Amino acid sequence: MKILQRPSPNFGDRTNSSIIDKLIFHYTGMKSGKDSLVRMGDSTSEVSAHYFIDEDGTITQLVDEEKRAWHAGVSFWAGETDINGQSIGIELQNPGHEWGYREFPEQQIDALVGLAIEVLIRHAIPAKNVLGHSDIAPERKQDPGELFPWQRLAAMNVGYWPKYELEPTSPNIADCKLRENLSSFGYNPESPLSDVVTAFQRHFRSTNVDATVDSETALLIATCAKIA
Repeated sequence: MKILQRPSPNFGDRTNSSIIDKLIFHYTGMKSGKDSLVRMGDSTSEVSAHYFIDEDGTITQLVDEEKRAWHAGVSFWAGETDINGQSIGIELQNPGHEWGYREFPEQQIDALVGLAIEVLIRHAIPAKNVLGHSDIAPERKQDPGELFPWQRLAAMNVGYWPKYELEPTSPNIADCKLRENLSSFGYNPESPLSDVVTAFQRHFRSTNVDATVDSETALLIATCAKIA
């Protein structure tokens, strides 16, 4: 796999106790790949990722995997808050919801799968810890968004996808149980429930992202909680 090198100044050292056990996907939310690379290489932006994948599938490494890239910001997963220190971050070029959100091209996803598999081989990252920015920061972020092909990636051993059967009489779950199940899976128990449900739907129920907990959403949440 060909990977271009464009070192960013925006990184730090991981702590000695940091274990890389998360892989985080983002979209850039910028109009072009050129703009994205300029921003992540600008020391005043204080933003970076380990890798950037343009829409044509070109992969550029910005930060060495052993270093702490600045991609997650204020975030939380499974009781941890130093997500930058415990993760590999991959940015995908996409204008995002602000500039014309669109589907991710085939060549971009193919490149992502190849890169992600290599990252997962190098690090002990469980499937449930392959996440989107919105999963770890549901109050602030929407990326990589509802058009990201999570199920397809999981079928290629990149990430987790729940297996479940929806029964016609499957009931909704009380808010307290929803919160318990979402938190058990990894989501921040302090974030507003509507934001967390929306983030969950973006990842696992992208055909209906409305923060409404119908029977299928409730069953998906309960299924995910079982693997915690």
